[in-house]
Amino acid sequence: MERIPILRMGRLLLVTIQVDMHDRLALTLQEDLSERIVKERAKGVLIDISALDLVDSFIGRMIGNTAAIARVLDAETVVVGMQPAVAITLVELGVTLEGVRTALNVERGMALLQAGT
Repeated sequence: MERIPILRMGRLLLVTIQVDMHDRLALTLQEDLSERIVKERAKGVLIDISALDLVDSFIGRMIGNTAAIARVLDAETVVVGMQPAVAITLVELGVTLEGVRTALNVERGMALLQAGT
């Protein structure tokens, strides 16, 4: 089964999505990430979606749900690298990503997470 790698950087976890997301992969990532947050006692999660050109409402909701799960597990989430077309699509679909912080790039996202931990 295809999986998205989750890298540990101190108390932070880094997820770089380099493939087209589909529903099963998004659910697997959500499960894997929640397990790693607990196992690593992570305080922050950075999700890099710069390689995603398109998202649908399910993937948008999954990003929001993943951040909500991380928050319940005491980890902050920052999504970085959102393409303008992805942002426009999420807004048009009514996906708000409530509770998800965003940054333009990995450097700024890491700074947000490190400031919060």
